[in-house]
Amino acid sequence: MKKIFNIIIIVVIIGGFFSTLYYLYQKSEETPMMAVTESPVTTTIVNKTVATGSVVPRKEILIKPQVSGIIDKVYVEPGDKVNKGDLIAKVKVIPDMVALNNAENRLNRAKISYENAKLDFERNKKLFNDEVIAQADFQTFQIALKNANEELNAAEENLEIIKEGASAKMGTNINTLIRSTADGMVLDVPVEEGNSVIEANTFNEGTTIALIANMGDMIFLGQVDESEVGKIREGMDLILTIGAIDNQRFNAALEYIAPKGVEENGAIQFEIKAKVNLNDSLFIRAGYSANADIVLEKAENTLAVPEKLLKFDEGETYVEVETSPQEFEKRVITTGLSDGINIQVLDGLSIDDKIKSKMVPAEEFAKQNAQ
Repeated sequence: MKKIFNIIIIVVIIGGFFSTLYYLYQKSEETPMMAVTESPVTTTIVNKTVATGSVVPRKEILIKPQVSGIIDKVYVEPGDKVNKGDLIAKVKVIPDMVALNNAENRLNRAKISYENAKLDFERNKKLFNDEVIAQADFQTFQIALKNANEELNAAEENLEIIKEGASAKMGTNINTLIRSTADGMVLDVPVEEGNSVIEANTFNEGTTIALIANMGDMIFLGQVDESEVGKIREGMDLILTIGAIDNQRFNAALEYIAPKGVEENGAIQFEIKAKVNLNDSLFIRAGYSANADIVLEKAENTLAVPEKLLKFDEGETYVEVETSPQEFEKRVITTGLSDGINIQVLDGLSIDDKIKSKMVPAEEFAKQNAQ
């Protein structure tokens, strides 16, 4: 029994020894590798930089009152389309007590002066008719009566303007009716009925009644970093992507680059403006955030290869081109424009060339070819 047990142990040891040898042999044997190739393609290479910003109307017009007072009526809402001269709101004038008191005093003095001038005129008219005084002397009283009458009318109008914001001589309360000064869409009405408003003057820019803009003339207002601003120029093409509108791109043309930068978060940013070519079927709202791809350079229908295939040696750029199955040669090429993924090939390759890409195990290579 003991003899059989010893034989089993010896067999196990021998089997383990040969298994180890086989394992080491398998490990030492190199797996055959095969080269995968890629061919050049004809594509469009675009070198671009990105600017962030928003789409806004080119001009936004602030409608302000000509008199101070209380909003009596608002006739429009945001989103309404208006034409030049359309009624926006009506202001009820609340007169200043000091100015009102002065106007009333002026009117009272004007009445007294007029009554006095009228008495003098009637008294001297009788004397003139009786040929007691000369016409030259009588003319003085005529002029005095006319002046007193004009002053009385002016005082009455001044009091009416202070009370109502307009006079009967104007024919309508033109100052209290706020009208649109341009064609466009009402973007905002920041006041409500009952709000106090102030007219524009030397010390105050006045209360905004409404904001009006032409929504058919939109621009992209954005910023470009100082590292990129030297690469752009007016007239360049932009491609806009608006966050609120999926799967749509808009063309734009760069119109303005700020001559002075502004520091933001430690970086200098330059403002740019670009005219947006709108799509009539889409309504672009003011203030939509957008990204603009500024096309710095563009090569259409050009031969290109992935940049990962390039190799460099002593200042030369080259690729390995297949001359026969799994046989490659070094080929120096001339490159051009790059978009960071693909690079333009100006010379050295044709569309039919196959370029060495990477090495894979023979089994994996066979599977890829089978597919």
